[in-house]
Amino acid sequence: MAAEPTKYGKAKAEFVYMLNNEINKFNVFFMEQEEDFIIGHKELQQRIKTVMDKWSSNGSRTEYNDEMAEIRNDIVDFHGEMVLLENYSNINFTGLAKILKKYDKRTGGLLRLPFIQKVLKQPFFTTDLVSKLVKECENIIDEVLFPIEEDKEETKEQKGAIMVATEPVKGIFRNTVVALLTMEEIRRVSSTKDHFSLPPLNLPHSHLIHSFQLNSPIPIL
Repeated sequence: MAAEPTKYGKAKAEFVYMLNNEINKFNVFFMEQEEDFIIGHKELQQRIKTVMDKWSSNGSRTEYNDEMAEIRNDIVDFHGEMVLLENYSNINFTGLAKILKKYDKRTGGLLRLPFIQKVLKQPFFTTDLVSKLVKECENIIDEVLFPIEEDKEETKEQKGAIMVATEPVKGIFRNTVVALLTMEEIRRVSSTKDHFSLPPLNLPHSHLIHSFQLNSPIPIL
């Protein structure tokens, strides 16, 4: 009779060991990406400062527009990559919760609650820093990259060329924003179910995000 509990205990230990290994992989990947994003964010800020300093020193408007267009593309891609990392966190949390639920159901165990409480403290689920960088990127896009300043010396053709150049980037950014807002809505609704659901993702978005939300409202789930 003592063999069964021993066999179950061994199986449980192997299962927990496997889950911990997966969590370690999640954490390593997440922290590496997070570190890259911190460095990338500083580099983008420095690039913008360099271009703006050059422009303020009577630089070429054409050169300024070309360099800002390149930065605009890079920062929108950068923003999208960070949103994907937040989604990576969501997907892995949800996957672990489902695996643990199935395990408890099949074994009659009570592993899910203590393990989920442990998961909530893991680096891969702690997205505060990434969320802050996402917000700062949105502010940069809002305040520096997308606005077209009124300049009496610019012709309508020049302004039109700038607008045309920004539209594809705005389209990419809009798709990323819709994905981010949908993620927020899913987590808001999910958080009302039980303590195993994803906690709400409350991001303090910029004015630009809210304008995109008004123009492209997401469905209420």
